[in-house]
Amino acid sequence: MDSESESIRNHTDSDQGKSEDLFGSNYLDDYKSLPELDTYDISDASTEKPMTYSEICRMEREVNEKMMEEESDKLNDATLDVDHSLVSLFKKFLLTFENKKYVQAIKKLCMENEESLYVDYLDLETFSDAIIKSLLCKPEETLFFLDKGLELAVKEFFPNYSKIKQKVHTRILNLPVLENIRELRNLHLNTLIKVGGIVTRVSNILPQINIVKFICTRCNGTFGPYVVDKPDFKPANCFECNSRGPFLINSQETLYKDYQKITIQEVPGSVLPGNLPRNKEVICFFDLIDKTKPGDEVEIVGIYKNNFCFSLNNKNGFPVFSTVIEANSILNKQNEFSTLKINEDDIKLIEKYSKKENIKEIIFNSLAPSIFGHMDIKKAIALSLFSGVRKIYKDKIVRGDINVLMLGDPGTAKSQFLRYIQGIMHRSVLTTGKGASSVGLTASVQKDPVTKEWTLEGGALVLADGGICMIDEFDKMNENDRVSIHEAMEQQTVSISKAGIITSLNARCGIIAAANPLRGQYNQSINFHQNVNLSDPIISRFDILCVVKDIIDVDLDSKMGKFVLENHSNTIIEFQEKKRKQEEKEIMDQDLLKKYIVYARNNIKPVIKEIDLEKISQFYTEIRKESLTSCGIPITVRNIESIIRMSESFAKMRLSNVVTQQDIDDAIYVALNSFINAQKFSVTKQLRKKFSKYLIKNQEDEILFFVLNDIFNERMKCTGISNVSVDKNDFEKVARGQGFKISKMFYQSKKFLNGYLIEGGKIKRI
Repeated sequence: MDSESESIRNHTDSDQGKSEDLFGSNYLDDYKSLPELDTYDISDASTEKPMTYSEICRMEREVNEKMMEEESDKLNDATLDVDHSLVSLFKKFLLTFENKKYVQAIKKLCMENEESLYVDYLDLETFSDAIIKSLLCKPEETLFFLDKGLELAVKEFFPNYSKIKQKVHTRILNLPVLENIRELRNLHLNTLIKVGGIVTRVSNILPQINIVKFICTRCNGTFGPYVVDKPDFKPANCFECNSRGPFLINSQETLYKDYQKITIQEVPGSVLPGNLPRNKEVICFFDLIDKTKPGDEVEIVGIYKNNFCFSLNNKNGFPVFSTVIEANSILNKQNEFSTLKINEDDIKLIEKYSKKENIKEIIFNSLAPSIFGHMDIKKAIALSLFSGVRKIYKDKIVRGDINVLMLGDPGTAKSQFLRYIQGIMHRSVLTTGKGASSVGLTASVQKDPVTKEWTLEGGALVLADGGICMIDEFDKMNENDRVSIHEAMEQQTVSISKAGIITSLNARCGIIAAANPLRGQYNQSINFHQNVNLSDPIISRFDILCVVKDIIDVDLDSKMGKFVLENHSNTIIEFQEKKRKQEEKEIMDQDLLKKYIVYARNNIKPVIKEIDLEKISQFYTEIRKESLTSCGIPITVRNIESIIRMSESFAKMRLSNVVTQQDIDDAIYVALNSFINAQKFSVTKQLRKKFSKYLIKNQEDEILFFVLNDIFNERMKCTGISNVSVDKNDFEKVARGQGFKISKMFYQSKKFLNGYLIEGGKIKRI
């Protein structure tokens, strides 16, 4: 061995830097047999088969699931701590915020046995950002814990209140952002939103499963309960036999809750011209049921949710979800105008205009400035837009809205007036007599396509509640349809008794209708009844009758032609000239006029204090007697109420809370002028002369201009010449014969100088 080792060392020293060749021809010479190392112990070998790939994946999945469950348990524990803190934080808010204002609200809630506490969103934002963030991120869960906090706060003062009301609810008000119905998108899903609109449809009250128990059809075992939060909820398996169904609902042990479905539609005044109003379904629970009815303008705060709709999927062929709003709070905006915002600068400008002496003339000139003339119609429309004051007594209700009927020849801008009102009025509905039946005007009962339940849907008069309803082609309506709106025009309600639904809806709106004469053109030789196909009950419900006559007048036709051409002109010079004429007439801006009307209707409530009752009584007696002898339109007690309403409307134009004698005189003039214009041409002059004492005080100049124009028209008819003149002495003689005395101020008035010229004792038209 020593010699071998020495030889190896010598070989290594001689071959420095060279490696040993282990795989040479003599590599087997190095092997030595060792039995104890060349044998294996079979008892130490594993008998298990190697794991397959699927078994390895399953094992890894089980490990990952176990880790996820541990993390979920930790997260649930953390969430539970957050939820408990949210409940305690909201309880602290209710008991301590701003001199305990909500403590008083809680006591009032319990004293009146109510179940909802209304909380201002801005108060929550001031108190805690944590509640607001949670409310915006997960509104449904947050509202649940707010209700828990409210329950704890109620128990602080009334420990046994749960025996009266099992649940109490927190209602959120005054969300900062008001969303439009047509702008709701998928980004709003599962978020708290606020929308506004008009209620168009209300369903019956239906039961909805809240907590359910099931019966297994195989073992007849009852298992549950489950809280149902989805419409397609189904249990996974039976607790007794572990079968997967089928299951039956145990109706005896299942708890239900009431719900109601309403449909809201965009306010007509907020919809752009040419667009159809959009609508959205709203689900109401608990005390929000029967909170509204068709025609009410509401502001709803709720959670925007999506539901799986089988009918939409079958129709479209791909998954489509329908959307609803689960209401949290409903605010009925009866005395507010949500579609128009008036700031402090607008109020200052409105009050500045109201102090002008000629504010009434400014309003009349500002209405439909693109329509020439027709001042009687513009005055009637202004009275209807401003309206009177609604009075509620113990035994009756007196309407404050003013109804107007325009009857006249075709092409006299009647329909154009209606479309102008639709744009200037904050809440208005335009319909036609031919296309609207009694159901379309009042209300209807229809079957819901999904639930097959009868629902109540409001018509045009109900949707216009609080505004104006315009009906074009009023004479084309069927007689049965006209009879159905009798109640809506006077009592301002719509009674329904169909399909088991018996109720009454509000239709507190003014009606402005347009109609054409029976024979195409208005015949002045016959009375009003013979010119229109309307009954006495309908006519008596209109406060003002405007008869539009297409009279051939060379001077008037020339002015109208120039006016129409100016409206179609596009040159800068003509535009500046037209603007200068408008400034001379003091025409109010249309946006400001719209705000002026809304402000007056909402804030001004005139009261009649000092009036000449004897004058109104004598006027009513004389005009009623004359209506019987002249076979004209019927005069009833409603006409006295019409005068009161019109006088209140004149006071609103001045933003005055007191009706003056001037307002009543103006109202008598409008009522008298409406009565006289509806008579035959043969008795018109006699009536003006007979009732001149009611017109002299305030309308003397208007009557003198009417007499002067009448003389000019007679001269033109006799001579056939348009350029005629009237002797000044003859004019004054005719005026004295009708009880008028002409002063120098009449000839120096602005209206006379703009339209007439005196040369050599002759009066000529300019």
